[in-house]
Amino acid sequence: MGGSCAQRRLAGLRQVLFPLLLPLFYPALCEPIRYSIPEELAKGSVVGNLAKDLGLSVLDVSARKLRVSAEKLHFSIDAESGDLLVKERIDREQICKERRRCELQLEAVMENPLNIFHIIVMIEDVNDHAPQFDKKEIHLEIFESASAGARISLDPATDPDININSIKDYKINPNPYFSLMVRVNSDGGKYPELSLEKPLDREEQRSHSLILTALDGGDPPRSATAHIEISVKDANDNPPVFSKDEYRISLSENLPPGSPVLQVTATDQDEGVNAEINYYFRSTAQSTRHMFSLDEKTGMIKNNQSFDFEDVERYTMEVEAKDGGGLSTQCKVIIEILDENDNSPEIVITSLSDQILENSPPGMVVALFKTRDLDFGGNGEVRCNIETDIPFKIYSSSNNYYKLVTDGTLDREQTPEYNVTIVATDRGKPPLSSSRTITLYVTDVNDNAPVFDLASYLVHVAENNPPGVSIAQVRASDPDLGLNGHISYSIVASDLEPSALSSYVSVGAQSGVVFAQRAFDHEQLRAFELMLQACDHGSPALNANVSLRVLVGDRNDNAPRVLYPALDPDGSAFFDMVPRAAEPGYLVTKVVAVDADSGHNAWLSYHVLQASEPGLFSLGLRTGEVRTTRALGDRDAARQRLLVAVRDGGQPPLSATATLHVVFADSLQEVLPDITDRPEPSDPQAELQFYLVVALALISVLFLLAVILAIALRLRRSFSPAACSFFQLGLCVKSGPVVPPNYNEGTLPYSYNLCVAHTGKTEFNFLKCSEQLSSGQDMLCGDTSGALFPLCNSSELTSHQQAPPNTDWRFSQAQRPGTSGSQNGDDTGTWPNNQFDTEMLQAMILASASEAADGSSTLGGGAGTMGLSARYGPQFTLQHVPDYRQNVYIPGSNATLTNAAGKRDGKAPAGGNGNKKKSGKKEKK
Repeated sequence: MGGSCAQRRLAGLRQVLFPLLLPLFYPALCEPIRYSIPEELAKGSVVGNLAKDLGLSVLDVSARKLRVSAEKLHFSIDAESGDLLVKERIDREQICKERRRCELQLEAVMENPLNIFHIIVMIEDVNDHAPQFDKKEIHLEIFESASAGARISLDPATDPDININSIKDYKINPNPYFSLMVRVNSDGGKYPELSLEKPLDREEQRSHSLILTALDGGDPPRSATAHIEISVKDANDNPPVFSKDEYRISLSENLPPGSPVLQVTATDQDEGVNAEINYYFRSTAQSTRHMFSLDEKTGMIKNNQSFDFEDVERYTMEVEAKDGGGLSTQCKVIIEILDENDNSPEIVITSLSDQILENSPPGMVVALFKTRDLDFGGNGEVRCNIETDIPFKIYSSSNNYYKLVTDGTLDREQTPEYNVTIVATDRGKPPLSSSRTITLYVTDVNDNAPVFDLASYLVHVAENNPPGVSIAQVRASDPDLGLNGHISYSIVASDLEPSALSSYVSVGAQSGVVFAQRAFDHEQLRAFELMLQACDHGSPALNANVSLRVLVGDRNDNAPRVLYPALDPDGSAFFDMVPRAAEPGYLVTKVVAVDADSGHNAWLSYHVLQASEPGLFSLGLRTGEVRTTRALGDRDAARQRLLVAVRDGGQPPLSATATLHVVFADSLQEVLPDITDRPEPSDPQAELQFYLVVALALISVLFLLAVILAIALRLRRSFSPAACSFFQLGLCVKSGPVVPPNYNEGTLPYSYNLCVAHTGKTEFNFLKCSEQLSSGQDMLCGDTSGALFPLCNSSELTSHQQAPPNTDWRFSQAQRPGTSGSQNGDDTGTWPNNQFDTEMLQAMILASASEAADGSSTLGGGAGTMGLSARYGPQFTLQHVPDYRQNVYIPGSNATLTNAAGKRDGKAPAGGNGNKKKSGKKEKK
């Protein structure tokens, strides 16, 4: 068996380092591993311990996947022992044909790392073939004239075996006339010849029978026999003679079939039939006889088939020339075939990994292949190359072996597969080439994060949406495959409260659809922002975030709300007092309303739905200001009613209504009957009944007044001294809400104590009481008799002069209410300067002190007096009033409220005038 070069060169290295260092140094330091085995070994026979010769342990055989590679596998490796075993029958004669040196070349392939070792197995011949004669019966003719010593060539036996197993000797049975001689040619071939020992006598014996035996050199030797029948004929004493004993010629393997190759010639000095020469093949293999044809008459040799240098490099044959007398001679013909570049290189893939991860580093081995060219010399030298625009390259690892490795970055998303074409070209003239294409698939790794279609999303959602409706959809893409490209969506952040986030929105994990979990309210939540995340299912997972801003659009779902005028807590309606001499364009009041919606839905407009006198007042479409359009006529009623509608700009529009009561009067006394009664408009039938009842009541009252007046005059004349004592019996008592409610129009707050006599006359007197009363109480002095009471601590009525209002309360132009925040007109209105520290706001019927003293003047009727208001009741305080200062308008004037702080001491305010009803506070006694 052949020895291992690895053992000879690396015997000093440790066994554990040998498998690692061997692939690096083995190709440069060692020769092929050689084994020698006899042919015809049984299957499973051990050729040698390849693992041991390679320096591998038994575990390394399976771990490194040791295997052999060859065109035709005659051998295999035992994975348990590492032995090289015979896999199938090995017949040297079939494999190597006539070559004397029979070698099988194969490669041992190991992985982790990948390497190849060359192995040469020498096939030794065994004596498995016996000699064989072409003819079992040989017929010879010999002339009796043949002299002693004449030789007759016999057809030799053939034996496929070589060396000592080939034919070694010939024998014949003992005979007095013939002996056997063996001639050895220059190539070692042995040819039997019969030698005539003594002259023949045809008359004694006409024929001779001999047994020719051929023996080979095997142990034990094998043999073959042929029966020779010799006929004695008349004399022909000159055999043919060839011009050459050996003919040599070289032919191109491209010579077409039927071409003349060589002509042999022989001559015979005899005459006649004995000089006629015929040519025959002798001692020639059957394959050669099939390849060539020989003309018996001319000796011309032609090829019957095309030559192939790769199959047979040389043909050897013997040609016999035989004359008509039976004498013959032989010559040797050697035909050498010249190689031509007629074989293209072949590419044999020995190892291939067609699945490559896209993150594979450069230099990773993808495939291992070898080239093969059956031509000889330069015609068989092969070089390989591949395309230059792909991330792969090849380099030679050993003799005719190449590695295909990565040479760049792979990206499956750009190129999912590569068709690598390997081109092999020989060095012949002209050169021949062949190619082979292998397909390499790039396997995906999770190297791409999801990407959203948009950098950010903006969604508009109208309020009052149904819960569960889809409001948006986000989309992300991932070019990876499988789980690496499967995307899930989630909400990772929001400007909403984390605990309330799930009650507002949710997102579909697979679809990316965002759902509203509740109905949105524009008035509560106008916008919010979400941070959505798209995450793939790779390992590790990659993700991307995108912001989604949701704008809640407004719908017209809130009707306007009227802030002014408003109803009293007891449900009574407000009214505004206008001087009878008011000119056209006089500002009566202003309707103030708000709308919780926004934008166009909150754009308010004011419309008159119903008016007692349609042409008397005008209403600002956007401002809500009520102004007179003409002067009050004689036929116009003193009390007017306007029904105002406030509409927003939504579709469909929503509205609210407000009722305005306007009284044309120059003093409060003119208004008091209306204040007391305050009838509500009704249908015509009810009004007719009401008027009848009123007429009847007036007649009765007039009658009673006349009676009472007559009685009073009589009593006054008769008991004048007692009148004072009668009035002195009156007590100051608390009164109920018999006066109109407070009406705040922006004047300074004042408190008054008012005594009202229950008589037919409407008179007001200011009373001073001895007991202290709280500021939240109204003081009225009166009795059931209907007469006016004197003051409790004095017999004289004391008159109190009204103080002028403070002028520091006015609004600036930008602070005035209305749709634009401004109001036309001059800044002449007044507003109390101490409204912020007032605990109780009561509206009282006010009268000037001088007018109360003489009892002749009516309250609010002249200059220096303050108008009366029926807007607020006596128990109305600031805690009942919302802070709508920015929308409060002062009827009867051109001014609106400002935030200027007034004086908080008890000084009298500056003088001012006004024509509207005033609100006031009680003075503490």
